[in-house]
Amino acid sequence: MRFRNDGSSRRDFLKATAAGAAALAFAPPGGAGQAKPAPAKGAGFKLNYAPDLGLFEASAGKNPADQLKFIADQGFPAWFDNGLMGKPPAEQEALAKESQRLGLTIGPFVVYADFSVESFVIRDTAINDMLAARFKTAVETGRRTGCRWTLAVPGRYNQRLDWDYQTANVVENLKRMAAICEPSGLVIALEPLNPKDHPGLFLTKMAQAFQICKAVGSPSVKILDDMYHQQITEGNIIPNIDACWDELAAFHVGDSPGRKEPGTGEMNYRNIFKHIHGKGYKGVLCLEHGLSRKGIEGEKALLAAYRDADNF
Repeated sequence: MRFRNDGSSRRDFLKATAAGAAALAFAPPGGAGQAKPAPAKGAGFKLNYAPDLGLFEASAGKNPADQLKFIADQGFPAWFDNGLMGKPPAEQEALAKESQRLGLTIGPFVVYADFSVESFVIRDTAINDMLAARFKTAVETGRRTGCRWTLAVPGRYNQRLDWDYQTANVVENLKRMAAICEPSGLVIALEPLNPKDHPGLFLTKMAQAFQICKAVGSPSVKILDDMYHQQITEGNIIPNIDACWDELAAFHVGDSPGRKEPGTGEMNYRNIFKHIHGKGYKGVLCLEHGLSRKGIEGEKALLAAYRDADNF
């Protein structure tokens, strides 16, 4: 997961995203006299890489339907949008219908990630009610779109409460949320984030997320491995994948440093992807990163980077 580290909450981010996206939803592509480059059909990939909706805007235009077609034309089998839950129901349904037509899987959307609140780590009736309402909305979003995963960050840690009490509270709160999600099959994907970009958060490490998933004991509580974050926090990407394998639901991709496409940082994504593929992974890997270059040239560089990293 990525967003600016200036104290603003994920809630504010989602509201802004939803408002902006609604204005663009399935609008006529481009403007007068603006010719769009014809997408070249791309070969398929060995893994289910999922571009962010909007990642190919320079090539495909602002119309979400055109962006989905461009994604499919390049050989990608999936896409994702962190702010999907904040979009109007009609827009969610339109995106789902077009995804189904193109044979695209929808990757995890965010249900909760407020970086400013001690939420899951404490016992508070008002916070529990707020979380329950959000997860009920996530279930409806999943039913409407066919998306099987929703991403959650458990918020900040409490400096006055013993860490083990906080862990126990996170487990109990997740059991409540799992009970809401289990009947529909929606999976809550817990995402550890690095403490350098996002200081003060409770969940930072893969082993910590693994411990929590085992304690909750629900098929609806798993791990989203954001490999950019974990490279910063603890490295050891492949061994941690192996150690957490039976609790992993999805991946986020981004090279480090810089959080751009594979090949721009220090991570050997070809080896990582080869390892994930060799384990028989069938889920999604969300391209949650920026571009090393702007515009169409940057989007071409991204496509070339994934062709190269997928060539194992």
